[in-house]
Amino acid sequence: MINRLCLALFAATILCGQDKPPEAKQEQPLEVAIIPVKTLTGDSFDRLVRLLGVFTTAHYSGDSQLRTIVVTAPKEVIAQMRHVVEELDRPNSEAAIGRNIEMTLTFLKCSTKAAAGPPLPPEIEAVAKQLRAATPYKDIQVWDSIPFHLQEGKDASQTLRLPGTFTPANAYATANIRIHVDAVGRRNQTRYVRFGQLNIGFRVPFQSGASLSRNSELVNTQFTYLDLGLNTAGDFTEGQKTVLGKVSGTEDDSAVFVVVSLKVLD
Repeated sequence: MINRLCLALFAATILCGQDKPPEAKQEQPLEVAIIPVKTLTGDSFDRLVRLLGVFTTAHYSGDSQLRTIVVTAPKEVIAQMRHVVEELDRPNSEAAIGRNIEMTLTFLKCSTKAAAGPPLPPEIEAVAKQLRAATPYKDIQVWDSIPFHLQEGKDASQTLRLPGTFTPANAYATANIRIHVDAVGRRNQTRYVRFGQLNIGFRVPFQSGASLSRNSELVNTQFTYLDLGLNTAGDFTEGQKTVLGKVSGTEDDSAVFVVVSLKVLD
């Protein structure tokens, strides 16, 4: 009897000394809340909803007509989102007034054929140096620079005639630019501009044929237009010149590079 009792106590001691299985991490229960928006409407309301995207653990949707935001999230997250809405749902807040942005688009005409073109502006020469090192294009010239005044959350568009004429006379290239600025953000100490759309369409004439007289004189030139374009979106850093991309030229040895520079106006 005593031996059996000792064995039982020994077995119990071993079981008590074993590691306990790790406790399962309990997930916070989800709650549903309606957060009213009292001041912001239209674009300002939409900007407020986009700013709430930092709460990645929350599911939410906004209704600009009802001026409400429905949130499904843990109680603590809902409280934080409610606090953010209360801070931004007032006149003159960052959500109420979209930031103004100065942007310059620079079109660079490039060719693989070396040529002695005019000197580039110093701020563009640094970009050209990188392009010469990374691409086969050696002759780089500024085709045009277009300044834009943009506002956060707004669309902007412009159609313009580009400098220079092509054969035949009076034929010229045009550019159609469409832009939508989603938001201005910050990562650490660096600000960036988020574009939902940045579309640039070029319409460039090129000679497709010619007619000669009996004396071999040029009497008519046939030409057509080639549609080229660049469509992009994303985050672009303030204060840096960024190459958006390359647009193939009308010749195999030519191309157009688009460079953007940005400044957010405080």
